[in-house]
Amino acid sequence: MTEYRIKGETGEWEVVIGLEVHAQVTSNAKLFSGAATAFGAEPNTQVSLVDAAMPGMLPVPNVECIRQAVRTGMAIDAKINKWSRFDRKNYFYADLPQGYQISQLYHPLVGEGEIEIDVEGETKTIGVERIHVEQDAGKLMHDQHPRLSYVDLNRSGVALMEIVSKPDMRSPAEAGAYLAKLRSILRYVGSCDGNMDQGSMRADVNVSVRKPGAEFGTRTETKNVNSVRFVMQTVEIEAKRQIEVLESGGTIVQETRLFDPDRGETRSMRSKEDAHDYRYFPDPDLLPLELDDAFLDECRRSLPELPDAKRARYIAAGVTPYNAGVLTAEVETARYFDALLDAGAKGAAASNWVTSELFGALNKLGKGIEESPVSAAQAAELLGLVADGTISGSLAKQVFEIMLETGDNAGKIVEERGLKQTSDTGAIEAVIAEVLAKNPGQLEQYRGGKEQLFGFFVGQTMKAMGGKANPGVVNELLKKALAG
Repeated sequence: MTEYRIKGETGEWEVVIGLEVHAQVTSNAKLFSGAATAFGAEPNTQVSLVDAAMPGMLPVPNVECIRQAVRTGMAIDAKINKWSRFDRKNYFYADLPQGYQISQLYHPLVGEGEIEIDVEGETKTIGVERIHVEQDAGKLMHDQHPRLSYVDLNRSGVALMEIVSKPDMRSPAEAGAYLAKLRSILRYVGSCDGNMDQGSMRADVNVSVRKPGAEFGTRTETKNVNSVRFVMQTVEIEAKRQIEVLESGGTIVQETRLFDPDRGETRSMRSKEDAHDYRYFPDPDLLPLELDDAFLDECRRSLPELPDAKRARYIAAGVTPYNAGVLTAEVETARYFDALLDAGAKGAAASNWVTSELFGALNKLGKGIEESPVSAAQAAELLGLVADGTISGSLAKQVFEIMLETGDNAGKIVEERGLKQTSDTGAIEAVIAEVLAKNPGQLEQYRGGKEQLFGFFVGQTMKAMGGKANPGVVNELLKKALAG
């Protein structure tokens, strides 16, 4: 793998990156209350007395949120801590009615794990420091009134997993690959929907720079970056900014920053050095979490086949490593492809068809694969007709277009429209004779040594037969006729 370096006035610099990813846990209720969590509800319609911090209201942990976090830890081969504890992180802000956030500082639910990424065809392992569970805050709304800010508490108390990486990434591409892979794993597991545009997954990007091999530099943290592309841009922009500061004799301040995609810059929000002490202490309203073996066994049994294992299985079935990576990147694509294989399609042919024909058609229609007008069973029938010689590859493209328009099965379309491929040697020989008779000049050139004209004769024969001739039979019979 080519090492990523940034050239400055004083030589080359290396960037060091760590990500803290906040992922909203997939659950019907919040972490400590029974209030709903659906996205897009009217402001303050999904708020319980616990979320609003009414006096005397006590939090009760939602077992499903704990289960999803444990399953996520297992999916990245992380240490699951049978004993963990909730802590109060004390600070005042208008979107935090309690005056504190319930989090896990000292004893997280999930310990160290790792995630494998692929960059430029090479594999690298990125360490995960921890996963802890915490509650989200509400949302301030500044555009509803000319002088006042409103607060929406629908998100208050929603369960988050904070997934903290080690500072193991060294380029924007590695940071992007890590976030994409983590999102993929979460969506396979079902513990987070990964909808970054809706805020259910966002990253705090920690960046520092150093001369290659030197000690770690001072890092900054750019908050709430909500796409893979923006994370990569943040790394590049912030690293270059830090290098300019250092090379001009300045120092990097450990601070929180904000990424502005419109201006292509990061801006300072607040200094970490000046930040107040959060005065963490164990939450007195919550007992420690103690997980038994039966609970952990159930979590492990519930895990699906994960992207890396699925990718290896596809490659073993004849799919190219590149196609296998494409097919496993999104869980919906993998589900469709699995259904295609279950219906009898062959790995290599099926993967080529999905990544070219199907993706191309869905792109034109503006649909995701889960909305495909052609089901996996229908696609398997189409590919089967090609495999057994009933139709040619070019005819299959015509049939597929008709399937997209009508929803009919491939077999019905081929039968009703007379699209079957012919292997009738007599009929093909007669057409070849006509083609040779009509093109005496090309025939003379071919027999004179211009063998590249063979493709011309194949094309003319297929055209004359409306694309319905078996290409293998055409090639064989043409060679005999041209040799004569």
